[in-house]
Amino acid sequence: MASRALSFGVMAEAYERFRPGYPTELYDMVRAYAGRPLRTALEIGAGTGKATRLFAGQGVEVTATEPDAQMLAELRRHVPANVRAVRAAFEDLRPGPERYGLVCAAAALHWTDPEGRWPRVAGLLEPGGVFASFGGQVHLADPALEAAVRAARAPLLESDEVPSPDGTPADRAMQWPGTELMASAWFTDVRQELIGRTLTMTAPDYVGHLGTVSAYLVLPDDVREEVFARIARVLPPTVELTSDITVHLARRNEEEGHVE
Repeated sequence: MASRALSFGVMAEAYERFRPGYPTELYDMVRAYAGRPLRTALEIGAGTGKATRLFAGQGVEVTATEPDAQMLAELRRHVPANVRAVRAAFEDLRPGPERYGLVCAAAALHWTDPEGRWPRVAGLLEPGGVFASFGGQVHLADPALEAAVRAARAPLLESDEVPSPDGTPADRAMQWPGTELMASAWFTDVRQELIGRTLTMTAPDYVGHLGTVSAYLVLPDDVREEVFARIARVLPPTVELTSDITVHLARRNEEEGHVE
């Protein structure tokens, strides 16, 4: 998993081009859950700033943290002036005098070290502050086409899925990280929500999107190109995609505790 987590920087421009952004509906959902204005936010693993722009565009003062220099450089090209961009891994963050009303992670939390994850997040939040994690994989909407793509890539890449970090089965009602949040004494009022979304892409853009997925990025160059060629051969000119966003929300307990 570590090699996959560090694989994105070389494709920062492609990540910005081919990864979908986030709808205003997501901000509205987080704001409604918070029940109060969102004034400050710390974002974990901000990438090229897809979610950063959503929250900053609503007037939130966002501190966007990202460990990869190339991803951070791409982010700085696209975010507004009320964003503070900081090169830092989640594991480098330490509680300080500044606390945030929101700590969030957009398709990034699964790359973080589980050791001390929730005390660290809690230490960055104001008492009663909100944690939000959101993301989801892009899938071909046509099951027959999805099966054809799987068959085409199977000899070289069996799966491009990111497994659940805690092993939660895909058919379980509450998915990770909600499972961990529910077990954490630092958080309460854990919720899991879904924002349904469909997209349309040209076949070349869909292959470009796959080129930003970690399972493909860690393949040797020649293998990756062969996988993409096999996939491209079975695609129609335009593809319909399901790109649902799973949102996990939790509230930091009001009671202050000692955070390392």
